[in-house]
Amino acid sequence: DTLDEQDKALLAEPPTFDKSSRQPKRQPLPAELPRVEVTVDIDEADKYCACCQVPLHQMGQSCSETLEFVPAHIKVIKTIRPKYACRQCEQQGVEVAIKAASMPATPIPKSMATPSLLSHIITCKYQFGLPLYRQETLFSDIGIELNRKTMSSWMIRCADLLEPLYQRLKVSLLEQDIIHADETPLKVLKADKLTSYMWLYCCGDDSPKGSTNIVLYDYHNSRAGQCAVDFLEGFSGYLQVDGYQAYAQTDATLVACLAHIRRKFIEAKGNNKKAGKADVALNLIGKLYGIEQQIKGKSADEKYAIRQQKSNVIVDELYQWLLQHQDKIPPKMALGKAIQYGLNQFGKFRRYLDDGRLSIDNNRAERAIKPFVIGRKAWLFSNTPRGARASAILYSLIETAKANNLIVHEYIAKCLQGLAENPSKVEPLLPWNIR
Repeated sequence: DTLDEQDKALLAEPPTFDKSSRQPKRQPLPAELPRVEVTVDIDEADKYCACCQVPLHQMGQSCSETLEFVPAHIKVIKTIRPKYACRQCEQQGVEVAIKAASMPATPIPKSMATPSLLSHIITCKYQFGLPLYRQETLFSDIGIELNRKTMSSWMIRCADLLEPLYQRLKVSLLEQDIIHADETPLKVLKADKLTSYMWLYCCGDDSPKGSTNIVLYDYHNSRAGQCAVDFLEGFSGYLQVDGYQAYAQTDATLVACLAHIRRKFIEAKGNNKKAGKADVALNLIGKLYGIEQQIKGKSADEKYAIRQQKSNVIVDELYQWLLQHQDKIPPKMALGKAIQYGLNQFGKFRRYLDDGRLSIDNNRAERAIKPFVIGRKAWLFSNTPRGARASAILYSLIETAKANNLIVHEYIAKCLQGLAENPSKVEPLLPWNIR
């Protein structure tokens, strides 16, 4: 792992990053929150001058604000539907229909659950990672007996109701030119295989302005490439992924992830504080990320031009370095494995230079799948494939709402009510159309 002169020359030019960090500053409390004024005054006896006993005058006041938490409250909606009948016909023995208004549409007919209650349970579990058995305890604490089995059934029925919206979002996703994908394991107790997989497909930017932001989960009890082939049927654009070979079976043009290449070299470096060959690769990769930091927020055309001017030469340097060291480092060493992985992925990785809309890595998908991974630590497993499928739909709508800067609880409640009233009317419920 000894550095040669070329390695030393490459390390002599470290990557540049904007490391300026702002000190955290307390933000003012939202102006729309209700205010309750509490005046804390001195005693009347103290409102006289200690020197001459003349009454003091108020010269101003100091104000501070604190935040009070008021626990959420539950109320019962009592729906009254007056019934009407003809008394004259009754007296004459004529049988006539009794008239009454139809029961308002609800997400789960004949249940006590309103859209707001269902949305609360959904967001507590899938957005905030609160398992149903804990929610059962919380409801019990406020006098509501609502068992987890009932709530679990509600989640599945809500997912069934929301599926047309999920399918409509999938249509929009497959119309995009660029999709990011990833997958993560999931235990499903009553599936054919104990270990199933949640696949993730997303599009858009971290900043939703001007881009279509969609995040969709797709449950399968397999990690086979056919899962991606089936989901991405008809898509032939760019697919940004890690090195998993299953995605090669799709019709998409694959774009590899520099972050995964970088991790291999970090693993190769280990705890070695002395500069070595892994640092050379990491230095070049760092330069590429430094350029990405500089062009963040620029248009796709501007990104393309700057990458061609600055990144292209560094990408070539990195590739040549990998080629030169391919036969010098034993392939069974961690560094040798990192070099081979980098070379295997390089052709797909450098495609990010071809289009300014492409990302240098697949972190977009990794960030999108992270909420599921965190939630999985809380609820551990799904009981049935149907429950796992329901989780995929509910996670999809929550993460898509978040990606579009919507208030998740409000969005889910509106979708449940809207589809309860008209299951085929999904266009107004798309995140960019919702009002």
